[in-house]
Amino acid sequence: MRCKEIFYLLLLILLSCKKTDKSGRVYVFTKDPLTNDSVSETGYYTTRSKTLYNKKYITNIATGKVSPAAVIAFACSLEGTPYRYGSADPAHGFDCSGFINYVFNHFGIVVPRTSVGFTAVGHDIPLNKAMPGDLVLFTGTDYRMRTVGHIGILISLPDHEPKFVHATSGKEDGVTESTLNSYYLNRYIKTVRVFPTGAFNLYWPVKHLAKGRKKPNIY
Repeated sequence: MRCKEIFYLLLLILLSCKKTDKSGRVYVFTKDPLTNDSVSETGYYTTRSKTLYNKKYITNIATGKVSPAAVIAFACSLEGTPYRYGSADPAHGFDCSGFINYVFNHFGIVVPRTSVGFTAVGHDIPLNKAMPGDLVLFTGTDYRMRTVGHIGILISLPDHEPKFVHATSGKEDGVTESTLNSYYLNRYIKTVRVFPTGAFNLYWPVKHLAKGRKKPNIY
């Protein structure tokens, strides 16, 4: 093979930006212009979480037999974990989507790594009909930019003041519970349901299951 052909072959390999996962499969990645994540035709790979998904965009989250109560209990057990941008590792901290990612992945549930990736998942639910375990989507800190930039898990019942658990870079600077006050209402975009309706039960111990309390607080 001539030198010129070798040069072009090497250049082609470098430009393809191949990534091989543990099973030996090779994926070729480009950049998603919206999320700046690496995307391939056969896989979805986020540059921060190093998580490989089976399709380009996730629109359906398969929760299997996992209950919303179990997810909430585990999420609340992580309260106090500090905020850290770009992290999905509790040893270092969480950003908002890293927290959601870690919680759902704990149960083997694959979810998008970025908050904007949740825009098209599940189906929209009116806030007054939302149930614990539904996901609440917000803008980033600039509410005028109506793109999803923050996410939390609802932990309140329909007839109570909306409350959610999330990882925030604000005053609490970590995983905490917040009410849907005027600040978050300005940023509120929508609520989405990823669990099947039959998974909801008003009588579950919504909070503190992971902390061993027999009579949990239900908001």
